[in-house]
Amino acid sequence: MITHFTLHDGTRIDYDDRGEGPLAVYTHGALLGRKAEDELGMLGWEAVKSLPDRRFVRYDARAHGASTGRPDPEDYRFERFAADLVELLGHRGGTRPVTGMGASLGCATVLHAAVNDPALFDRFVLVIPPTAWETRAAQAANYRMAAELVAENGVDAFTAAAAAAPIPPSLSGLAYPPRELGVRPELLPALFQGLAASDLPPREKLGELTQPALILALADDPGHPRSTADQLADLLPGAELHVSSDSADVRGWGDRVARFLPR
Repeated sequence: MITHFTLHDGTRIDYDDRGEGPLAVYTHGALLGRKAEDELGMLGWEAVKSLPDRRFVRYDARAHGASTGRPDPEDYRFERFAADLVELLGHRGGTRPVTGMGASLGCATVLHAAVNDPALFDRFVLVIPPTAWETRAAQAANYRMAAELVAENGVDAFTAAAAAAPIPPSLSGLAYPPRELGVRPELLPALFQGLAASDLPPREKLGELTQPALILALADDPGHPRSTADQLADLLPGAELHVSSDSADVRGWGDRVARFLPR
């Protein structure tokens, strides 16, 4: 069932709610949205959707896909995305705890929500964790430059630059980079500025989480460095880390997630 929910600040969140039973919620990476992510082909959800007695929710984060947003950089900090996730879960109801799953920005969203309310989640699926801590400053500078590029030269200038960037070998067999952005163009500068001001929660807070975690990482993507995945695997006591070096292995991630979820 595809529907939408209006957050307290008036932002409309479009989401897809399937099945009955224990809830798993998934949130995508920046610049994607459900449709763009599906076209990318990194994560296939067929195995998860086919699990019996399992409820699965995917949604478009604010400013992405079919959801709306505002041109305010504060709306696009990791903490704001985490608050949106908690508000959506409160709207959908169901029994706590839930399984929290996310890729890149979505990974950060889940982790920020978890350190604020650890009892909300029973386990985590953390896909391509973003730059964090020591590696975040360089990425933040890239985001600020991207915001300036879009503001001064338009969205086409950014998409052209993104298309010309080297493709990590682990993604070379996928439809990468996406043909179209999954974010509203007029909100791109604010989104980039909000991301530039964001980071993962402090290491000591993450080390207090005790839930099982499946971490799916790429061996060679500087935008989602293995160093973050390795550190998360060390910090989270119940973590299982899987690192992929080629797109054939990446295409099996959906099956790995399905096996990781409780039956």
